[in-house]
Amino acid sequence: MKLHQVKIKDTMNQVESKKIKKEALNNGEIKIFGTDAGVNVIDSPIKTKILSLLLNKGLNGSDIVLLTGKSKSTISAHLKDLINAGIVDYKPDSVDGRRKIFYIKSRYLGELSKELELDKNIDDYSYLYRQAVRSDDPFKFFKFILRTIRVSLMEEGVNIDPILHNAGVKIGETFYGELKSNQTEILIKNIMTFWGKHGLGRMELEKIEPTTIRIYDCFECEDLPKIGRSACVFDSGILEAVFSKHYQKEVGVEEIKCYANDDDYCCFTIGKDIYY
Repeated sequence: MKLHQVKIKDTMNQVESKKIKKEALNNGEIKIFGTDAGVNVIDSPIKTKILSLLLNKGLNGSDIVLLTGKSKSTISAHLKDLINAGIVDYKPDSVDGRRKIFYIKSRYLGELSKELELDKNIDDYSYLYRQAVRSDDPFKFFKFILRTIRVSLMEEGVNIDPILHNAGVKIGETFYGELKSNQTEILIKNIMTFWGKHGLGRMELEKIEPTTIRIYDCFECEDLPKIGRSACVFDSGILEAVFSKHYQKEVGVEEIKCYANDDDYCCFTIGKDIYY
């Protein structure tokens, strides 16, 4: 093959690669993981589909084939790539030792998605700015900075929810020692005091079983644009860590109401489901 033909072929490959990545970006199909070898960006639609399934729980190969609608050989090839990249690993199935359960072993850092159509109300933004700079409370200024960074990333299609969630988990694990109690009711009262003391919002207990908690004046999302979905991933991380330590097993936290979803308050339910 002649040199100019090679250059043309390379150029075509680069164009095709950019086209694939653009299509993946428009479909919200670029995921970012952190491994021991560094950051790994996955833009293959099939691989991102597999990873989306595995983010919820571990699955065997047959389940992945069924849920993706792809052939066994195709899924096997992609799983091998993800294992070699240090993103996915496997373990024997506790029910059937002949099968493997695939799970994510790396840190989910976020994703790139189609830019959100945010309601950019400049007057509201200016009002938040004036509040931040005129207040003697440094918390309001840092809250304004956090809000600005997060909205700017959202406008660029960058979802940092996993990073915020992981940060919340670390905070929850760090402060659990000050909150813990053998009685769930006392633990919840301690959390409510912690929330108010640190300016995170006003917390109320809606019901004990399943544990349902409301938060008013939520620091994390109250000033965010209405994005049509729940946004308090940092809060969810704190609650997940605290209640996981309390019950001595991993639990799920679901935000069922949120200011960012145009609700009047944020609301979380704490389950006792074990995750993979």
